Amino acid sequence: MSMSPSVDDLLAAGFAMGGERLAALDLVDTQLLAVTPPVDLLETPEQLASWWSLQSSRLPAGPVPDGAAVRRLRAAVRDVLDAHLTDRLPSATSVDDLNAAVAGAPQSLRMVVSGDGLKAEIRWHPEYGGNAALAMMARETIELMADPVRLGTLRRCANPNCSMLFLAEHKRRQWCIGSRCGNRTRVARHYEKTRQS
Repeated sequence: MSMSPSVDDLLAAGFAMGGERLAALDLVDTQLLAVTPPVDLLETPEQLASWWSLQSSRLPAGPVPDGAAVRRLRAAVRDVLDAHLTDRLPSATSVDDLNAAVAGAPQSLRMVVSGDGLKAEIRWHPEYGGNAALAMMARETIELMADPVRLGTLRRCANPNCSMLFLAEHKRRQWCIGSRCGNRTRVARHYEKTRQS
């Protein structure tokens, strides 16, 4: 798998997200929840195909899954991550959906020879059913939840008008995209200060 898509590529395609290291985080960020009504960036087959195309280099090969299956997994991942951020338990349905997605396409660990020597690689087995890309994103979520150190870096964007989630590689990171939400928030604060003066 390769790196996440760039922020510029995502923004150019209409996806206001930060190209996170985990595809599962980019998936949850395809629903804008801080606006009324919420906006689903994967509402149409064209939007789904566009997002999938941007993510394809880091997902297991295979067909684009059904939109309903993608949205169901997105809801489960969001609920589990939001539950952590709000110090509550996720719904049993969300946990069941994550477990079903990851079990839907079994995987095996194998050793491969590369230019750098030997390395471990996950081989997905969609021939047994399920979608390997959805299974991978469910696995990423489960692994994140099981890693207290990484989970401690999970943040929601500090912009009150944004619902994006991200892993803060640096303790000071507050914004999903600093050049977007960070600038907007700083401008709003400055405006408020000058207006009150």
